[in-house]
Amino acid sequence: MACAALPLLSGCSMFNSQKEKPSVAIGSADTLYNNGIDALRTRRYKVAADQFEALQQNYPYSGYTANAQLMEGYAYYLRNKYPEAAQQLDRFIELHPTSPDAAYAFYLLALCYYEQIGAVSRDQQMTAEAMARLQDVIARFPQSKYARDAQLKIDLCRDHLAGKEMLVGRYYQEQRSYQAAIGRYQRVLQDFQTTNHVPEALERLVEVYLDLGLTDEARRTGAVLAYNYPDSRWYRYTYDTLKSYKLLTDKTPAPGKLITAPKTGTAGTTDSPAQSAAHNVGRADAPPSLSSAPVSPVSSSELSSDGGGSALTGNLGHSGVPASARGARTSAP
Repeated sequence: MACAALPLLSGCSMFNSQKEKPSVAIGSADTLYNNGIDALRTRRYKVAADQFEALQQNYPYSGYTANAQLMEGYAYYLRNKYPEAAQQLDRFIELHPTSPDAAYAFYLLALCYYEQIGAVSRDQQMTAEAMARLQDVIARFPQSKYARDAQLKIDLCRDHLAGKEMLVGRYYQEQRSYQAAIGRYQRVLQDFQTTNHVPEALERLVEVYLDLGLTDEARRTGAVLAYNYPDSRWYRYTYDTLKSYKLLTDKTPAPGKLITAPKTGTAGTTDSPAQSAAHNVGRADAPPSLSSAPVSPVSSSELSSDGGGSALTGNLGHSGVPASARGARTSAP
């Protein structure tokens, strides 16, 4: 009896699966496109993606197809479906490399990787990929409105990678693997010298050199820290350490204005850039209207449900509204 019931259960499962799969009524190309725009207005992003996908499958040569490809990627992005969004945007870029919205497509593609950056305690492959994609935006479209925001996000990526190096370096230092720790700290100084992790890297190097008995290297590193960051708390720690080892000289400057925050072994951010306060630098403006858009553009505030232009932006990492999402309900010319 159990064996006999298996086909029935399997059939029920298949039936339920088919029932849950959304069905899209195939209308005209402009109907599907406008339905997708309406779904975006009401933040029904899955429905929007289904409408744009149906348009591409049934009307591959329509004037709406290019817009639908970009908008499907944007709908996935708003749903935080970043791998699906990246796949769709890659397809758009491959098919329309000279599109007026190409700069925006490259930028949104970079954000798909940027939004997936995790804490510094995790693997940073996504951070490196996001930084490469953002650099691609600047290299290809240096005069675009997205280049400045891309540079700001690159700086955050670099700070994140430096934080990872510091985390690993501190671990090696605690394990007394001093050579490995030195390598990590020196990489911060060489590859991420514009980040805020450099003062700590110098101070940690002083500690490691002293543990190894390399007093000359410790004194020289302390001098570099004193010259570049005299007011930092890290120089105060180094000054006190060198003083305890009787390595101060008459030329050793006293610390300047001191920061009284306690020294810990977990300095540096552990949040992702998307969670960092540095994200308050602002989000990108809406992209320019597509010159070949088959619909008339309207303001981005008309697309948002609250009238404030923010209904479709999600968290601070999200970009502005694509131009092709701002179409009014009209028929194709």
